Amino acid sequence: MRRAVVALGAAAVAFSACVLLAASSASVGPIPGFTLLELGPDGGQVWQGAIANTVFRQAVGTSIVYLPPHYSTAVRYPVVYVLHGLPGSPYSVVDGMALGKVADRLVTTGVLRPFIAVIPAGPRPKYDGEWGGKWERLLLDDVLPWSESHLPIEDVPSGRTLAGYSAGGFGAIDIGLRHPATFGTLEAWSGYFEPPHDGPFRRVSAATLNANDPTSILQRDAAARRREHIRVFLSVGSTHDRWTEARTLEFAAELRALGIPHSLWLAPGGHNGKFWRRQLPAALEFAVPGAGAGAENARTVIPPLAPAPHVRA
Repeated sequence: MRRAVVALGAAAVAFSACVLLAASSASVGPIPGFTLLELGPDGGQVWQGAIANTVFRQAVGTSIVYLPPHYSTAVRYPVVYVLHGLPGSPYSVVDGMALGKVADRLVTTGVLRPFIAVIPAGPRPKYDGEWGGKWERLLLDDVLPWSESHLPIEDVPSGRTLAGYSAGGFGAIDIGLRHPATFGTLEAWSGYFEPPHDGPFRRVSAATLNANDPTSILQRDAAARRREHIRVFLSVGSTHDRWTEARTLEFAAELRALGIPHSLWLAPGGHNGKFWRRQLPAALEFAVPGAGAGAENARTVIPPLAPAPHVRA
């Protein structure tokens, strides 16, 4: 655990202290066992804690949960799961990308539906691999069931988004395309689209690599994915991330050719937190658009023969 709360003005500090003291007991607060990390400017909450796992013998680290302004257990919310990059941690999403502050502002202004975000703990920094193998099992077998039992989230694919940045982006697309009955929206922020020969994909068969290759999955199962209404959001920096940009454009072209609803967000930037924070509002709008969402980012259905929208910010 790192810091307990972020100061947001004198009144917020006083209120935060009261909430944090109340939440210091594992039995108190909206999420048992979690402690308050920060309060958003409009009342959203960021909580930190451990999600029990059945995959590894040891704990896997701290996960993060964002709850929207006016959170209520009487409401069912869409959920956005975010896989961090490797190396990386859930704190990169709430610190570097300021998810709590960005989400609060967009929810309050009606650009987003109120939603819950779950950012699971992933591999430690020395891990050389992907969100595959045991880490995929952790997500599907532990993180999702825990979320459904502890949080008031929608229990339909259209209510679940799986997103990620860098290696997390590959994980989101790979896992999501193979589990269309679980996730309705997939997002890769500066991701890649073929399994590297590392981690769970080191020294495996060609058949295993092909089974985890997003392009191959789409080409095999495009008709089924269209029927299942899978939607895809892609973003990439267009000036200092040429390798990733080229692969993102290739994958977007494949989505367009196969008639998969998608949006492509391009802006100057590199493979770093500054770019990911810049694209975050558009990524969230695509995942959980509200009544006040912009026309471009709210577009969720792209006709098969229409060009993909290139959003240049």
